[in-house]
Amino acid sequence: MIPALDLINGRVVRLQQGDFSQQTTYSETPLAIVQDYIAQGASYLHFVDLDGAKNPNNRQRQLLAQIAKACSVPCQVGGGVRRQEDITELLALGFERVVVGSAAVKQPQTFLQWLQHFGGERIVLALDVNVIDGHPMVATDGWQSTSSVSIEEVLPAFIDNGGTTVLCTDISRDGMLSGANSELYSDLVARYPKLNWQASGGVHSLADLAQLKGIGCSGAILGKSLLTGAFTVKEAVSCWQNA
Repeated sequence: MIPALDLINGRVVRLQQGDFSQQTTYSETPLAIVQDYIAQGASYLHFVDLDGAKNPNNRQRQLLAQIAKACSVPCQVGGGVRRQEDITELLALGFERVVVGSAAVKQPQTFLQWLQHFGGERIVLALDVNVIDGHPMVATDGWQSTSSVSIEEVLPAFIDNGGTTVLCTDISRDGMLSGANSELYSDLVARYPKLNWQASGGVHSLADLAQLKGIGCSGAILGKSLLTGAFTVKEAVSCWQNA
């Protein structure tokens, strides 16, 4: 169970289905939320630099450095990672893993070189999908574009080159509190059991969380459900441990 914070201009926000025009600001003090989540028992955290996702030149470097320094638990970060230097920089700040999405689809050979260079334990492959006619198709560029690439086209090379962890988001459910797409994750876990699957999008209850654990997901990303008080980090930790 992985609490997540999405960041725009130094604020904690949530978008609906990746739509920047549907933004809700929850806090202007992300470090306070980080400290609270850790105090409640979070053992791993996830951060998304949405400014960087929209425009890599606008990466919130100063804020990310402060967050990495403040975190007493391992954490991962993504958003606009387009170059090898981006990964080097974020790891140097102190993040345990860097999440790479669009580049893995648009620059597959370059991405595989990064994977070999840094190792599978340092890179999380983010597959943000729109399910079209039953097929999960990968979106890119901060979810602003849907590619013609399916999950099945991306994973074999990822696995062959040492990849271990995939963060899969059902865009249609992200920020909607409509329940996780358990059918999607159950299918992916069954077909690719060697991968660690982080499920994201739609979790709105502890029952959702328990279901994802039961399916075999290695983690569940929790964003809006925590910010809106659907349940607490402490409750989520207990649920995940006992599911």
